[in-house]
Amino acid sequence: MPNVPEPATSRPELARDLGVTHAAAVVVGTIIGSGIFLVPAEMMQAVGSAKLVYLAWIVGGLLSFAGALTYAELGAMKPQAGGEYVYVRDGYGPMAGFLYAWTWFVIAKPASIATVVTGLVRILGTFSVFSFFSVNIIDAPLAVTWGQVFAIAAAILISLLNYIGVKKAGEFQLLFALLKVVIILGIVVVCFSGIGNVPGRGWSNFAGTFAGAKGGIAGFMAALVAALWAYDGWNDLNMVAGEVKHPERNIPIALIAGVATVGVLYILVNAGVQYVLPANAIASSPRPASDAVALVMGRLGASIVSAGMALSMLVTLNGTIMSGARVPFAVARDRYFFRALAEVHPRFHTPSVAIAAQALLSILLLLLGANFRQLFSLAIFAEWLFYMIAGSTVFVFRWREPQTARPYRMWGYPFVPAVFVLVAAALLGYTFKNDWPNSGYGVLVILAGIPLFTYFSRARRQQSR
Repeated sequence: MPNVPEPATSRPELARDLGVTHAAAVVVGTIIGSGIFLVPAEMMQAVGSAKLVYLAWIVGGLLSFAGALTYAELGAMKPQAGGEYVYVRDGYGPMAGFLYAWTWFVIAKPASIATVVTGLVRILGTFSVFSFFSVNIIDAPLAVTWGQVFAIAAAILISLLNYIGVKKAGEFQLLFALLKVVIILGIVVVCFSGIGNVPGRGWSNFAGTFAGAKGGIAGFMAALVAALWAYDGWNDLNMVAGEVKHPERNIPIALIAGVATVGVLYILVNAGVQYVLPANAIASSPRPASDAVALVMGRLGASIVSAGMALSMLVTLNGTIMSGARVPFAVARDRYFFRALAEVHPRFHTPSVAIAAQALLSILLLLLGANFRQLFSLAIFAEWLFYMIAGSTVFVFRWREPQTARPYRMWGYPFVPAVFVLVAAALLGYTFKNDWPNSGYGVLVILAGIPLFTYFSRARRQQSR
């Protein structure tokens, strides 16, 4: 049952300061992180041929586009802060909404933020000037490296940017997302140019194979998961729907155009890498895009790609922090969570307490020293579980609220959202089977939210008497 809003008060509210270009930059800038630069190797190891790598990229892009179409209808219909929380709450009730928000707050977003800044440190660590990142700054009571300190500082800095205004964060996102696109196109041009004497460069690489690949359905699923990780983040715009101007128009435009743009860029980058490197070289390289440019331009080229990767991750971090804080804010506004998280800064009109709490949880994960893969695994299962649940609400609302205004009605209903939900379910099964310790931990954390919901629900009823 949809949540009944509280009576209007004079409390400060979030400001609708994000235009359509800012919204599109949130989509593009958040999606394009380090994935496109790193996962071609993992995909080649999984499937063993350029053609199947491309098939995984195309399938991943189409699935992400199906999700974007589904979320475009939901976002235009319910343009409120919290995005997926609102859809799950209104579709399946307050408890389901709370469990989503609880999982998002304590696992998905802090782990995502920690993953991004940990990856940023890894990339910068390839430069000799940052070689000290691996050195401990303190040894007791907890060993902390300079790299961890840098990661924490990056999380705090971007959190402060979001604290002082969504418009400032949006302008940062737009400027650096454009720069990110220029760098990616530059990589593509360099790879296909005639610069340098690179043996083996050419179209024949597209017919190459890697003999040591996993292969089969399991291999393709592994490649698809890697591609979907690279596409991940398209849903973040819906979290800040309460701050988008004319959301009924701008959210669908930004989602559809943004995901389509990313898909084209990913195909181009992968083509450039394939053109320069044979399949065996891609499979054995930790950073295929960097190695491809290094072959063409030397060490300077590799440094430029590494700098581009670092910039890319910084923009992703901004979009991740911007979107993440709106979920605990929304559930707290419904009085199902700590009321302080519902505070809006009277001057900056941002969910200031929620932003600060999110930063603290991310810092805690960074201090615990979990590695990049552990952080990623911690987030991925919970994220795809709720992608599936939130996406399925489009069927609930079409059946239960047929007369409700829908400024955007998605193309391909019901086939497109059905494919998205079913594939999300299949990926959940695959992830749980192949990474059950982290996935099982995620399930336990979700279930731990049930007694918390009971507590907050009881307190809410008592306050209403």
